[in-house]
Amino acid sequence: MKAMFIGFAAIAVIGVGAHFALEESGYTVWQRTSGDSVRLD
Repeated sequence: MKAMFIGFAAIAVIGVGAHFALEESGYTVWQRTSGDSVRLD
């Protein structure tokens, strides 16, 4: 049971950390996958 809770906590920490790391990189998925001819709103 203890290992399961540690796993859940690790998933939450990795998820939150990834969110902030990707947000700080300055690129969104739409900006990375679209060309110059695509207008983003």
